[in-house]
Amino acid sequence: MKVYIETLGCPKNFNDSQVAAGLLEKGGHKITKDIKEADAVMLNTCGFINDAKKESIERILELAELREEGKTLIVSGCLTERYAEELYKEMPEIDILLGVNDYAKLPQLLSSREAKTSRVKSVSGAPCGFESDVYRKIEDYPYTATLKIAEGCDNRCTYCIIPAIRGKYRSKKMEDVLQEAAELAKRGTKEIILIAQDVTYYGMDLYGEPKLTALLKKICEIDGIKWVRLMYCYEDRITDELIEVMKTQPKVCHYIDIPIQHASDKILAAMKRRSTSMTIRDTIGKLRRAMPDIHIRTTLITGFPGEKQAEFEELYRFVEEMRFERLGVFAYSKEEGTEAAEMHPQVRNDVKVRRAEKIMARQVEISLALNRAKIGKVLETIVEEADEDGSFIGRTRYDAPEIDNSVIFTSDAALSPGDIVNVEIIDAFDYDLVGIHRKEKI
Repeated sequence: MKVYIETLGCPKNFNDSQVAAGLLEKGGHKITKDIKEADAVMLNTCGFINDAKKESIERILELAELREEGKTLIVSGCLTERYAEELYKEMPEIDILLGVNDYAKLPQLLSSREAKTSRVKSVSGAPCGFESDVYRKIEDYPYTATLKIAEGCDNRCTYCIIPAIRGKYRSKKMEDVLQEAAELAKRGTKEIILIAQDVTYYGMDLYGEPKLTALLKKICEIDGIKWVRLMYCYEDRITDELIEVMKTQPKVCHYIDIPIQHASDKILAAMKRRSTSMTIRDTIGKLRRAMPDIHIRTTLITGFPGEKQAEFEELYRFVEEMRFERLGVFAYSKEEGTEAAEMHPQVRNDVKVRRAEKIMARQVEISLALNRAKIGKVLETIVEEADEDGSFIGRTRYDAPEIDNSVIFTSDAALSPGDIVNVEIIDAFDYDLVGIHRKEKI
C-alpha cells in the first residue's frame, strides 16, 4: 500500500515518523508525498498541551473525510498513547490506532487491512527499545537529521504528562548511537541534532554516570558531520565538562536549548524543577564566558498555578536581564493527570495569555537588537532552499531547523540545499537576517 505520513508536534515525533516510514518500506509498503495517491494516511499526533490536542483532533477529523475515497486512516503518537480508549470509542473514523511504542507492528497491521475492514487498536503501553531506529527513512532534508539518544523521562515536573506517555528514561547504547550517526553521515547528513526528553541525562541508566560529553567527542570524530547541535538540556546537568567540550570541539554548535520554564524560585519549586534563579544565572554566565558567541534557546511558562503578579514581574525582569537569543513562551496548560492540575489557585486563562504576550512583545525587541548586532559579520550558513534567481534561504550554526531564525541571501554560485557557506549579514529583522554569499562552499 502507498502511505502518506503527516506529523504534528516536536522533533521527537518527526523522528518517530521517520522510523515508521522505514518500517513500512521494509514491510513492503511505499511512502508517498502525494496524499491523493495514498491508500493509507497516517497522522502522528501531539498530546502534550491542550492546544496541541485540539490541533490533533481537528486534523484527524479533516483526514477522516478521505475514508470516503477508500483510504485507511492511521493515527499514532502521544495523543493516542494518552487517550487510546477514548479515541477508539469516540472516533470511529480511525481505522488503526497506534501507540508510541508500537510502530514495529504497523506494517503487518496495515497489510491485514487490505483484506479486512475491521478497526485495530494497538497501544501496548510497554516501553520499547531502539531496534526499529535502524530502519529510519530520511528523505526530505537528508543534510540535517535528529538523532534520538534516549526515550522517556525520569523528571517528574508537576505540569508534564510526558513520563506517563513515554515511560521511564531509557538511553540508547552509545555504540548504537554512533552507528546511526555514521550511517546518517554516509547518507549525506551534515548536521546532527541530538534529542531526548533530557539529553544531559544520557547514559545514567546504562553506565551509572552521564555520558553526553563522551558521546559528543565520538560523534565529532565521524567524517562528514559538520555541525552537532544540542536540544533539551536541563540546566542543573550542564557541567563544566560539557561546557568545555562545546567550547573546544569545532563541530559542536555554540547553541544550546535549555527549557528553564520560569525564574521565580517559588514557581520553580512548585514545578518540581531542580533549578533556582541563581543556578540558572550561574549556568548562563558560565556558558557565555566560555563561548561569547553562544546562542541560548529557552522556553517559559506563564500563568502556572500560584503565579501572582510579583512572580510574573520577576520573570519579565529576568528576560530583560538575560536577553536570550532564542525564546518561546507558553501560557500554562492545565493537563489532567498532572500534579499541577490539582494546584490552587489556578490563574485565569486571559491573564496567562496576556502575560505570555507581554514577554514575547519584549522578546521581539531583544531579538531585533541582537540581530542588528550581527550586521557586518560573516556567519556559517547551511542552505535550505534555492531559487533560480540566485536567492536562497538558509540557517546559521546558531539556529535549529523549523523553530529558529532564517537567513535570506543572494549568491552568484550554484548552491544546493545542504551546502554550507559563509554569508555576510547586511540587514536584520525581528527573526530573520539578510545577507550575501561571500566565499566558496565549506
